[in-house]
Amino acid sequence: MTLKQFVALSLCGFIAACGQNSPLSTKVVADSNYDTHWEFFRSDKVLDLANAQQHTDWEKVQLPHTPKIEPLLVNEQFQGDAWYKKTITTDASWKGKQVTLKFESAMNVAEVWLNGKKLTTHVGGYLPFSVNLTRQLKWDAPNELLVRLDNRDNPVTGPKPLKDLDFNTYGGIYRHVILQIDNDLHISDAVAAGKTASGGIFVRYPNITKEQATISVQTHLVNSHIDPKKFRVVQRLMDGDKVIVDQTSQLQTINGNSDSENTIELVLNNPKLWSPKAPNLYQLVTRVYDGDSLVDEQSTRIGIREFKWIDNQLFINGEKTFLRGVNRHQEYPYIGYATSDAADYRDAVKIKSAGFDYVRLSHYPHSPAFMAAADELGLVLLDSILGWQYFSEDPAFQAQIQQTCRDLIRRDRNHASVMAWECSLNESWMSEPFIDSLTKIIGEEYPGAKSAGWQEYGYDIYLQARQHRLEHYKTPTKPYIVSEYGDWEYYAMNAGLNQTAWADLLQADRSSRQLLSDGEKRLLQQASNIQEAHNDNLNTPAFADGFWVMFDYNRGYAPDLESSGIMSIDRLPKYSYYFYQSQRDPSEVSAKFTSGPMVFIANEWTEKSTTDVRIFSNADAVELFLNGKLIGKQLAADNKNSETTKNLKHPPFTFALKKFEAGELKALAYSGDKVVAEHKVFTPGAPARLKLTLDTSGKALQAGVKDVVFVYAQLVDAKNNPVSVNNIDVTFSLEGDGKLISPATVTTSGGYASALIEVGNSLSDVKIVAQAQALDSATIALSAQ
Repeated sequence: MTLKQFVALSLCGFIAACGQNSPLSTKVVADSNYDTHWEFFRSDKVLDLANAQQHTDWEKVQLPHTPKIEPLLVNEQFQGDAWYKKTITTDASWKGKQVTLKFESAMNVAEVWLNGKKLTTHVGGYLPFSVNLTRQLKWDAPNELLVRLDNRDNPVTGPKPLKDLDFNTYGGIYRHVILQIDNDLHISDAVAAGKTASGGIFVRYPNITKEQATISVQTHLVNSHIDPKKFRVVQRLMDGDKVIVDQTSQLQTINGNSDSENTIELVLNNPKLWSPKAPNLYQLVTRVYDGDSLVDEQSTRIGIREFKWIDNQLFINGEKTFLRGVNRHQEYPYIGYATSDAADYRDAVKIKSAGFDYVRLSHYPHSPAFMAAADELGLVLLDSILGWQYFSEDPAFQAQIQQTCRDLIRRDRNHASVMAWECSLNESWMSEPFIDSLTKIIGEEYPGAKSAGWQEYGYDIYLQARQHRLEHYKTPTKPYIVSEYGDWEYYAMNAGLNQTAWADLLQADRSSRQLLSDGEKRLLQQASNIQEAHNDNLNTPAFADGFWVMFDYNRGYAPDLESSGIMSIDRLPKYSYYFYQSQRDPSEVSAKFTSGPMVFIANEWTEKSTTDVRIFSNADAVELFLNGKLIGKQLAADNKNSETTKNLKHPPFTFALKKFEAGELKALAYSGDKVVAEHKVFTPGAPARLKLTLDTSGKALQAGVKDVVFVYAQLVDAKNNPVSVNNIDVTFSLEGDGKLISPATVTTSGGYASALIEVGNSLSDVKIVAQAQALDSATIALSAQ
């Protein structure tokens, strides 16, 4: 690929946002082909370079990649060597330029060789690192790149060994690899530059009002040439295709083999501010000229906003805001962390559609794609380093954590969505000097930024889980987030930190850990627990709370799924999902996610169902009908009369029916006298057929980029009504350019069988067929979605 082609690719990203997701930042460097044409093998044994070079059975793979397709329930996650190989053929246009490979993430310790020469070792599996290939490249022959990854337990990176860990860490080159071709004079990479409060482009907002905003843009430049260069920087702020502000720096000189910073302040009148309700974004296009020649260009997507705390309460752009939120693990079934950008976007859409405005990124840095989606959709993020119940006085461990904190901030500081930095080892008792070192780093890397930690000492924002609050609570003296709630306090009475030695477990039907297959009664119990806990959080001075957890997930130390998610591991909603939807503002409407007024009947309406029918709605009033007859009408204002509902924005409605009568339940939700939402539930008959749907969730299927998508086969009766039956075998098959990642046969859970599909290079002629014994089969075509 020529440099002109690189420029064309990048300009598409700058001006038209032409990729899967509009990225946070794009340079004149991107080559998506560097996710393709890799080779791979794995080994349980530790291998050296010579062993790997002698290996003959390499599998052709594309990134993102996981070293092993795991079962749905992971009891023996792969840990070992993962070797990757790629042939790099140079282009004549690269001569005289800087050639770099950037790995977005690779788990956990990475060693990289080019043509047999070791170039780097990188420790840590969640943040990017770069390898400069320039001096080692051969121009007259192909170049062999070899990467060895080791995802075994590591005392330097932590956290606990996998056998004791409450989540899985998976492996592989599970995010993108980007080829960067830079002129001698270029904008540096924010992480690779290794400079405090510098590197790349750093955007800050010294002054923000509704009338005017000041945008300070600091650009770090590198001159790899031996001679000095004279340069100027142009900063252009764009709202779509419209240029809002355009400003050019004075001519500056940068010495040979040196670096320099350029700062330009843009003043914007009547800015469109970013907030969860209005996630307005601009494109900041940065151009660097060597004399009159354009030598680098980068586009950074920004949102202008102010997070401020007054009397320990959060104000976003001057408006007092309570953030109702959730914790997220980024894991997908079968493929672990190796998700597509579109899959991460779909997760963000589900979270926003549930009525959340805040996500705690638990308990490690999440993908750039998810963070870009949060910027676009209006999700406030608490950005976290890796940590869970593990601390060491080893200087190497502490240095690694400190560097991780720096790299996290350097990677993510321009995201509009990031509220604060959790440079804290979750549930790990840290020494005060170590906490001091981390909070100092945050202040150095981003002056004025807020720190957050689960120990009250030292941090600006105190994170306390509800289960710990129930043991010993005092009114916090600083801004406070209920970091986790709704799970552990309904699971283990002792509510301690040592989760491998708990006692006094609550009965299964009292727990919040309920699988989709556990049925109506237990799913209602989960919703009751969440309602009680969220209502209780609103008694505290917290400015945000985060339910544990959005999606069910695997645990290294336990032989079952952690099932407290409001969605299953395959992203199907439980009743609790609709409870949270009912807490969202009905006036907020978006084309990008499910929003506005809603109503949901949390009942299967079978002979075994409760006749106390619970309905979730954010409307003023709800009417319930049984077979066309009005059962009653309730006003939302009349439901705030119990200890578990008095603080809720929209309490649930409960209609007590005298007896079960088969047929149709219908709920109508009202705003004033107007019907704004409707939901029906039918007494199901026997399963008769399968109904197939694709989970696109606001993002169409993406061909050629290893997109992954769920296909749901739902049991329905002869009248097309859902049937919530478990343990029916459904067999999936795929025709065309794609791959079935999940097993061919999957049993139903709550009336659904879920398959995970990898999209190939073309959507045309791709069909998925689902079959079950004695039921009508179903077919769905990907090209029609």
